[in-house]
Amino acid sequence: MSTPLAMFPLSTVVFPGVSLPLHVFEDRYRALVQHLLRIDDPAERVFGTVAVREGYEVGDHGSQSLYRVGVRLQLTDVEANDDGTYEIEAVARERIVLQGLDASGEFAVGDVAEHPDAEGPVPDEVLGRARATFTAYRAAVSELQGTTFSGSLPRDPGYLSWTLAALAPLPMAERQSLLEADSPRERLELVTSLLREELRAINVIPSLPATEVARTAWSPN
Repeated sequence: MSTPLAMFPLSTVVFPGVSLPLHVFEDRYRALVQHLLRIDDPAERVFGTVAVREGYEVGDHGSQSLYRVGVRLQLTDVEANDDGTYEIEAVARERIVLQGLDASGEFAVGDVAEHPDAEGPVPDEVLGRARATFTAYRAAVSELQGTTFSGSLPRDPGYLSWTLAALAPLPMAERQSLLEADSPRERLELVTSLLREELRAINVIPSLPATEVARTAWSPN
């Protein structure tokens, strides 16, 4: 069953568990924030996002320029600026599928449906390969940059799959493929394959990968 949901398309792929800071300056999105702030229950201050396909401007999107699978976001912090813009923070929750978009109002409203992961066990060898590959990738990047990564990886296969997906420094299309993967097992196998390709590239060409996305804050909320 689908339901209406205020939408905030972005030029990036967002994964469940990620904490997302946003500078809100466009009129339509300022109107969206004002709409959310009128909701008394903070837990109900939710909106959705899907990624804008590469080659399109965020401010001039049409429904055909958007990916269909995205996430529901919960507004967690708002700071109003003197010029009418906002600094907000939101936490990504569950996945959604965008089935239609109405951009005729103050802000875009999507017709969305839930998109949960398929259930099923994740073999220990899949978990082990994913952890080992990310550990090797993390060590290679640390050696190149002279920096270290902190924190431990989740034990839960679902949380682990979203964490590795969020930390993988990949092009948008590949990150979207990780978001759309049907299950934690499929996502872990895919991110393992993609990170192995990154490792091969690091070993062949001693140049820094695009690691900026690996600094994205992650939260299991």
